Amino acid sequence: MSPKILVTGGTGFTGGQLCKKLAQDGYSVRALVRAGSRSSELEKLGIELVTGDLRDKQSLAKATEGVDTVYHIAALFRPENVTRQDMWDINVEGTRNILDASIEAGVKRFVHCSTIGVHGDIKDPPATEETPYGPGDYYQESKTEGEMVALQYMREKRLPIVVFRPGGIYGPGDVRFLKLFKSIKNKKFVMFGSGQVLYQLVHIQDLVEGIILCGTKEEAVGNIYILTGEEPITLNHLVSEIANVVNVAPPKLRLPVAPLYYAGFACEILCKPLGINPPIYRRRVDFFKKDRAFSIKKAKSELGFQPKVDLETGLKNTANWYAQQGLL
Repeated sequence: MSPKILVTGGTGFTGGQLCKKLAQDGYSVRALVRAGSRSSELEKLGIELVTGDLRDKQSLAKATEGVDTVYHIAALFRPENVTRQDMWDINVEGTRNILDASIEAGVKRFVHCSTIGVHGDIKDPPATEETPYGPGDYYQESKTEGEMVALQYMREKRLPIVVFRPGGIYGPGDVRFLKLFKSIKNKKFVMFGSGQVLYQLVHIQDLVEGIILCGTKEEAVGNIYILTGEEPITLNHLVSEIANVVNVAPPKLRLPVAPLYYAGFACEILCKPLGINPPIYRRRVDFFKKDRAFSIKKAKSELGFQPKVDLETGLKNTANWYAQQGLL
């Protein structure tokens, strides 16, 4: 009999793709889903659904009952008008709740999804798993604290835990990069700054393979792994590659980044008290300012993690999916 798996965040991009792959591989999969979320695709795959919330301990007890491995993917990412407390309630206290439920249920392994954002701006790239924390916004702070809670449970409550920190996730099914693709295709993209900052993506197909390695390799327990693509690229390179796959010339307009940053700061001060979504956020400006480059040597040597989807192929299949959905 195959192990019973629970995936939190099963209707999200990463959680949904993980559920699909686990089901295809023959695992008995259960997904924790929020009330009203779109779960028909999971049902078609024969995945058992438990409706609940990371703040609802009763639903977590039901979700973890009889489970061998938990993949905790659910998190509050960066929707508009979300407070610091909202982030904390889901990403920190929610993590604590699912950890408690897992201990009570006798779960044999808990795989916790963190983020490379816990490192913030990388001053001396590439960063490794040992690079100090340096979160730069509410989301990253909450994910850092959530990771620390998971590691605390591993040390103090002897729950077998693996933590992974994914890079910038992209691929068919996700829309976080849609604005970038559209602005480049529509020739409205402006490069702020030099474009030489480093960025590191991971295709969803490769990430899911890495996550499953975290849940199945014996040597993974007690460790943290960075899961990204093979090499960092400059922002200039990324923009040029996207321009290539959407069949336009690479954008040439460049402006200094400093004025944009101060404009973002001013927008936040003026708009937030009025309940208006600022058109520019400082964290969005960070895309043009901060290095995000990482080493995956540990994941490769200990897990056998090996990214297979090259950047051009990954961007092409992402652009094709956008087009098929009428988004691009």
